Amino acid sequence: MRHQRRVRNPGAEAEQFRRRALIGFVGVVLAMAGLAGWYFKLQVIDHGDYVRRSEANRIKPRPVVPGRGLIYDRQGRILADNVPAYRLEVTPEEAGDLDRLLDGLGQIFVLDPAEVERFRAERRVNRGFRALTLKLRVSDDEAARFAVDRWRFPGVEVVPYLNRRYPYGALFAHVIGYVGRTDEDDVGRYGGNQVLYPHTGRTGLERSYEEALRGAIGYEQVETNVEGRALATLGRVPATAGADLRLSIDLDLQQAMVDAFGDMQGSAVAVDPATGQVLGMVSLPSFDPNLFVNGISHTDYRQLMDDPARPLFNRNVLGGGPPGSTIKPFVALAGVDSGLRTPTDGVFSTGEFFIPGQRRGYRDASRGAGWTELRDSISRSVNYYYYKLAYDMGIERFADYMHRYGFGQPTGIDLVGENTGVVPSLAYKASRSREPWYAGETVIAGIGQGYWIATALQLARGTAAIANGGELHPLRLVAERKTAYDQPWSPVAGGPAPRISDNAAHIRAVQEGMEATIHGRGTATRMAQGASYRMAGKTGTAQRIGRRGGANLDPRTLPYHLRHQALFVGYAPAEHPTIALAVVVEHGGYGGATAAPIARRIFDAWVLRQGTDAIGAPAIAVGPTGVEGTAP
Repeated sequence: MRHQRRVRNPGAEAEQFRRRALIGFVGVVLAMAGLAGWYFKLQVIDHGDYVRRSEANRIKPRPVVPGRGLIYDRQGRILADNVPAYRLEVTPEEAGDLDRLLDGLGQIFVLDPAEVERFRAERRVNRGFRALTLKLRVSDDEAARFAVDRWRFPGVEVVPYLNRRYPYGALFAHVIGYVGRTDEDDVGRYGGNQVLYPHTGRTGLERSYEEALRGAIGYEQVETNVEGRALATLGRVPATAGADLRLSIDLDLQQAMVDAFGDMQGSAVAVDPATGQVLGMVSLPSFDPNLFVNGISHTDYRQLMDDPARPLFNRNVLGGGPPGSTIKPFVALAGVDSGLRTPTDGVFSTGEFFIPGQRRGYRDASRGAGWTELRDSISRSVNYYYYKLAYDMGIERFADYMHRYGFGQPTGIDLVGENTGVVPSLAYKASRSREPWYAGETVIAGIGQGYWIATALQLARGTAAIANGGELHPLRLVAERKTAYDQPWSPVAGGPAPRISDNAAHIRAVQEGMEATIHGRGTATRMAQGASYRMAGKTGTAQRIGRRGGANLDPRTLPYHLRHQALFVGYAPAEHPTIALAVVVEHGGYGGATAAPIARRIFDAWVLRQGTDAIGAPAIAVGPTGVEGTAP
């Protein structure tokens, strides 16, 4: 079959070419328009975003941690300050393989295994872009060696900072407390920004005033090169330094209180009766808070925890126990304010009190004091007077008055975790026992035994109220605060001061009884030997074991752990008090023998300096002339 020749159609081909050319042209135009639109978006619409990204590569924001606020004593002496130091920080997102990184850093720095393990734990719970502290306390030599090889470690920085220091160590450990390394619990408690602070308050005033002391984080814009090395600072939002605190505590008195205890364990609180400001507060034994600032070693921590004397335990804030006979001035005041007694009403003490209808007797320390009125009952610590008074008052009215004097409630002290104590009452026993309330429990409550827990803070506060004529001031440690270097100090208000009694004559009768304890024929007359001023006070003994039969246990013959707690409360000078005091000596025996001499040394350290500007006290005889009443 002969091949047929195709006939070309020039018109159709031209039309087809035009269509294809048009489609190609439209495609090119659309592509160019899309490209132009994309360039427009990049250069116009997204210009600001890309400029920010570019600047972020060149300029890095760096947080500026403010200096922690300083803490001073009442005379302006620094009790907690900041010293320059270096820490090693790692940003995991930039650092790469952490195992290789740690191996490399281990050739420059001495890395403690505990610090490495803490870093790994923080790495697991934190985001990779957050800088984490690998090592605190980087030495100058380590910082210099790292500067040479820094280019090998992206995401690693040696950062200068201010490290907390306590120049007086153990002297203020239970007042100021200490800071520790910030952890996840702190971030949850104070917010995410807390992670930028290397330290957070753990105990004492460091914890109570954490938000004021830490200040506010600032930022600076740092220009860097491709290696991440800082070239210049381009801008800054300044940090706000933490507030400074001035305490009411006096450094010299604090040292005198520690010296007065010697090797004995216990606690003491000294208060200004006119204001409620704390002049001194010790809990012994104590510890060095500097050990905790950058993480305490396992060895040091175990040593503190295994010490049977419990140096970490704040006896003033967390402790407490039966007040013994130191509660008698308050019970006496309740008796006259309730109308059950007058200051001159006499009670005949036979040496043993019997509840009507019962055969069991509640004994006095002596075989009978005879006719006793309020002042003698305090000075000679006559148990019989208080057995009968508590029984006549009844436990509910008794508890109401004790609450009025500040027991069973916070003192207002600006420390976290204060023990509120316990006042004997029907409700308290019902919450812990199915047994009914017995009349004998009311009787022994009158001498500070039974369901009683009173703290040294509460005893000092109540004693200050008696000393100043009836005003129950809340206790305070911080007297003033300052938020900036060039700002004046601002006083810290202490709150309202309710009255414990509206009858000045009743308070004066109690005061006279407390003066007679020392300057009359009371249980602490040896305190007055060689004194150039008058004092007022009350000794006390809180028994750990009771008497059986006719036994009168001498604490000096008992095993150490069974010896009585020795207590003293008082104020000086008696006419115009400037200091009120509570002393508790653990395993100290009788208050007149142990706690009273300690109180005398503390009084001398304060009162004599007020007149002569000299610290110190003459040697005084130690030992009681009488024995205050104890529990049956």
